[in-house]
Amino acid sequence: MASESYDWAYSMVDSSRVSTFVISILLIVYGSFRSLNMDQEEKEKNLREDKDPTAQSPNPNAPVASENVHSIDTTQAMFLPIGASISLLVMFFFFDSMQMVFAVCTAVLATVAFAFLLLPMCQYLLRPCSNGTKISFGCCGRFTSAEIMSFCLAVMLVFLWVMTGHWLLMDALAMGLCVTMIAFVRLPSLKVSTLLLTGLLVYDVFWVFFSTYIFNANVMVKVAMRPANNPIGVVARKLNMPAVVKDAPQLSLPGKLIFPSSAQNAGHFSMLGLGDIVMPGLLLCFVMRYDNYKRLLAEGGQAAPVLAPSGFTQRVTYFHCSLIGYFVGLLTATVSSEVYKAAQPALLYLVPFTLLPLLLMAYLKGDLKRMWHEPFIKGPTNKYTEV
Repeated sequence: MASESYDWAYSMVDSSRVSTFVISILLIVYGSFRSLNMDQEEKEKNLREDKDPTAQSPNPNAPVASENVHSIDTTQAMFLPIGASISLLVMFFFFDSMQMVFAVCTAVLATVAFAFLLLPMCQYLLRPCSNGTKISFGCCGRFTSAEIMSFCLAVMLVFLWVMTGHWLLMDALAMGLCVTMIAFVRLPSLKVSTLLLTGLLVYDVFWVFFSTYIFNANVMVKVAMRPANNPIGVVARKLNMPAVVKDAPQLSLPGKLIFPSSAQNAGHFSMLGLGDIVMPGLLLCFVMRYDNYKRLLAEGGQAAPVLAPSGFTQRVTYFHCSLIGYFVGLLTATVSSEVYKAAQPALLYLVPFTLLPLLLMAYLKGDLKRMWHEPFIKGPTNKYTEV
């Protein structure tokens, strides 16, 4: 009896739980660094293309936004939970009739995302034998050899996933989606971050806890766990190829990370939705860029936007504070799911533990007002200038 009461504690150190913790944190950290690196590359590109090499932007230390990134504004932050709810209902009611569309669209997005994830590795491998010259593909655009290599590898991985349906390949594609979204989507201010995360918290709680009373099913869990027919199997069925149809596995779409448990807990697995990584990850990416901005100001001998008090709060960065909060929130969500033996809305725990310490630290450091209102204002020259 005593051992049964502590089963949840033993499950916390299970391989599936540990993998979820480690991978989710690594994805957020890596995605944030990729975002920061993209800003630096864009700044260097703008300086190279500047006709006057002595000319400087009004604030050369401020981050420069790439043309490919998308910044979420206040209106989008308010309506994104509504749009996510509509998408969830479409997948809940029309999944059977639209599963081929979902599978193909997911495969295309996963290919592009995983190619982005592999790009730094390909650039490193091809650096000795490539000068970065772009190869023209007509109307498709111009690409470097590293970009072509990463895309080909991504296509191969997606093909293997479609052929085998293996959970490890699905997780790899999901990781690519996480890193790409964190790197290319930006939260411009703490105000937008708070609106977005609060709205998504309500969205997550409603669809996990209360959707059963309306739809007689946990909509969030059912959509997440629903497998899709394999596109190859569907085509083979049309061509009357029963052997291929029999071998084509159903596909679990990479909208989540799944880690099977160790052998002693066979059949058990840990699952974390991509939104539970990406949405807090966007906040951590924002605070990392702000930390870097203040560091560059200090190194350049300029005064910080707001003078912060000395002491412990001055030494701890916003990114470290938020990352610790994310870990504690994920730990709390995991303990809750084990104690109650039911799926938990992870954002219910992740948002407060991530956002509230950040707000408190920003207040103590004197940065709250500046971070709440957009700390980087985009000017007409596609650069960010200081307020």
